[in-house]
Amino acid sequence: MRTGKISVGETSLRTKNIFVFGSSLTSTYWNGAATYYRGIYKYLHRLGYRIIFAEPAIYSRQDHRDSSNIDYAEVRVYQSPNDIPKLINEAAHAQIVIKHSGVGADDERLEREVLTCRSPETKVIFWDVDAPATLARVEANLSDPFRGLVPQYDTVFTYGGGPTVVAHYDRLGARLCVPIYNGLDPETHHPVPPSPGLACDLAFVGHRLPDREARVEEFFLRAASQAPDLSFVLGGEGWGEKKLPSNVRWIGHVGSDRHNFVNCSARMVLNINRDSMAKTGFSPPTRIFEAAGAGVCLITDAWEGIERFFAPEAEILIARSARDIVNHLKRLSAAEASNIGSAMLKRALSEHTYETRAREVHAALQTLFSEETSSRFQPDAVGYKLSQVPV
Repeated sequence: MRTGKISVGETSLRTKNIFVFGSSLTSTYWNGAATYYRGIYKYLHRLGYRIIFAEPAIYSRQDHRDSSNIDYAEVRVYQSPNDIPKLINEAAHAQIVIKHSGVGADDERLEREVLTCRSPETKVIFWDVDAPATLARVEANLSDPFRGLVPQYDTVFTYGGGPTVVAHYDRLGARLCVPIYNGLDPETHHPVPPSPGLACDLAFVGHRLPDREARVEEFFLRAASQAPDLSFVLGGEGWGEKKLPSNVRWIGHVGSDRHNFVNCSARMVLNINRDSMAKTGFSPPTRIFEAAGAGVCLITDAWEGIERFFAPEAEILIARSARDIVNHLKRLSAAEASNIGSAMLKRALSEHTYETRAREVHAALQTLFSEETSSRFQPDAVGYKLSQVPV
């Protein structure tokens, strides 16, 4: 190794370089994973890592940058596939190379070429931020080239998915699969004074995506139709051409600088998982923790594993239909809703911060440079938990 092994308990860490290929660190525009990336890499940097993040200039994201203060990472925005060889060469000099799923351009090529960086000094990780979609794709096509690449990665991290995803990656030959769940960065997502122009009974923020649109219609738009006396705010790209109930106001793309204002101006906030994530379970999206940081009462669609993160009724509300959503909106007083939001914020700060997630990543990376990988992770209800590692 080029640097000494890192111990979780050390107060002074010798720097390891992490080279990342991901969709975008600079923009949330058509990029829901940005909050996740920012939280993980910000706090890994504080643990002593040097972060280099390479992202392609696609989908007009560079025209919609919403994070100007990325002092925890060196961002490489590349303009074309011709830049990839130079980036791969730079990555090969890092101790850790990470290829995230869903970069959005040249994914198949990157999944293959990052593996050329592997050496005794350099570990290569596949970090899946949409495991249900990835796994559905490879099962639908037995000749998918990614199937043969899985065993070649030193480990697989996933955005969530619990035991179902861990077992599936195990069947594909992954050496190890470790879920790293979403979390809260209280420095960026926190209570703020409400904005009168965003006031509503229920807010939902999410891009219009093929595997979520039907669920948005079922939960959010139908609830609005069933409660014409209540007001609803819809944020996210793609909804401009959608016919909406008269009590739903579309506010367009909601950049990260507006998350707190939208969340804190609504009486309640709604989370709707994409269809694949809901079916897989154990996949709390960034929106849940963004709302938790605001201390607002959150309603989420039902999916397996939510109780692993927040207690239903006490810290989060569950809805299995539009009628459930309307009932929540009409039965709870402002004080009751506020108490639920406060309890959710307290739980998130206690157990689900990105600082905690970064330490989980840190300990997992530690095992890659140790000979004791077999005993450092033990299965639990959601996949793996850290064992015998001081954090």
